[in-house]
Amino acid sequence: MDRLDSDPEKKDPYASLRYPEFRSFLIIRFFLTFAYQIQAVIIGWYIYQLTKDPFSLGLIGLAEAIPALGIALYGGYVADKSEKTKLLKLILVGMFVCSLVLFLITLPAFSSELSQSNIVLIIYFMIFGIGIARGFMGPVIFSLMAQIIPREHYPNSSTWNSAGWQVASIAGPAFGGLVYAYAGISVTFFLILVFLVISFGCIFFLQKRPPQFVPQENMMESLKEGISFVFRSRMLLGAMSLDLFSVFFGGAVALIPVVASEVLHVGAEQFGMMRAAPAIGAVLTMLFMARHSPMNKPWRNLLFAVTGFGLSIIGYGLSTSFYLTLVFLFLEGVFDSVSVVIRSTIMQLLTPDKMRGRVSAVNSMFIGSSNEIGAFESGLTARLMGTVPAIIFGGSMTLLIVSITYLKTKKLIPLGLKEIHQPES
Repeated sequence: MDRLDSDPEKKDPYASLRYPEFRSFLIIRFFLTFAYQIQAVIIGWYIYQLTKDPFSLGLIGLAEAIPALGIALYGGYVADKSEKTKLLKLILVGMFVCSLVLFLITLPAFSSELSQSNIVLIIYFMIFGIGIARGFMGPVIFSLMAQIIPREHYPNSSTWNSAGWQVASIAGPAFGGLVYAYAGISVTFFLILVFLVISFGCIFFLQKRPPQFVPQENMMESLKEGISFVFRSRMLLGAMSLDLFSVFFGGAVALIPVVASEVLHVGAEQFGMMRAAPAIGAVLTMLFMARHSPMNKPWRNLLFAVTGFGLSIIGYGLSTSFYLTLVFLFLEGVFDSVSVVIRSTIMQLLTPDKMRGRVSAVNSMFIGSSNEIGAFESGLTARLMGTVPAIIFGGSMTLLIVSITYLKTKKLIPLGLKEIHQPES
């Protein structure tokens, strides 16, 4: 096999963008994420306006997470044995149909004929359908990106892919909130449909490639093969585990409303700045990493990044100054983005082409809902300990997890990019 050479990354920060297929892929991912984020925001607002019940908001996440996680392994199996562009088209058609139903029931002509409880029930069913699509989406996207970019550009492509996702995740809720406020929910859902059509259209610019995995055994044996591969690879398993536990204990960002109100005593404008700070830090760092890759010593840098993440959480918990809190939240986004890029690149490099869907599915099982579970953990510990102790506890546990990982994986620390280019078996 050809050895991986990182020199092109140093010379050309736009290396992966020079591939037309990758540019189309980024547009697909951007508008899909943009539409998804808009929809998530306005559905939450709309359901709360209908029910005035905070519990109804929790059911939104549950209605999507259960099918997304429940079908993830099967989704990975299907992704491995299917032609990726065809499967992606089917997924987007499914998401479009669910969004179309949501658009129709918000139109006055339809909503006036339905009871409030029926509208809410239909919304939950459509969210469940989108959750099913999500279970297939992750493995397909992961597998597709690896097909259209040469291995030597995986670090660069992971950086641009993550940066595009972050920008869409920031801009989507803001755009959705503004359109909803000035034009109403029906117009907002119509724009979501437009963005999904743009994503769908860009799929036709991707080449069809035959699947590299042809099942020779039954589905359960194939799934077992993917799971076993992850657990045999110390670096892959370590990266997934580190991400799972650090996000679980580092979910203190969910407590920003409490910190803003009860610790810093600031208003809505400052709260918005606090919410934006981690995302701004992440986007700026990813743009920096496009030119200066963190993959020279990936495992060492991953441990440094998660350590910095834990320290920034502790600083955020201890801070009583608004501007100092912004700095720590910004740094949290910086370190988290480094971790994301390294972890996603490690997954791309270590996973054989024929197993990409199933390995991505296992990754989804590890971290698919870690943000939501981490937010729950932070809320629970805040109720038991108080807000500031809960944040400090989360950051301290993150540092403990990094320390344990360091002791268990010392042999991986000196490895450079070239040493991890071959998938482990």
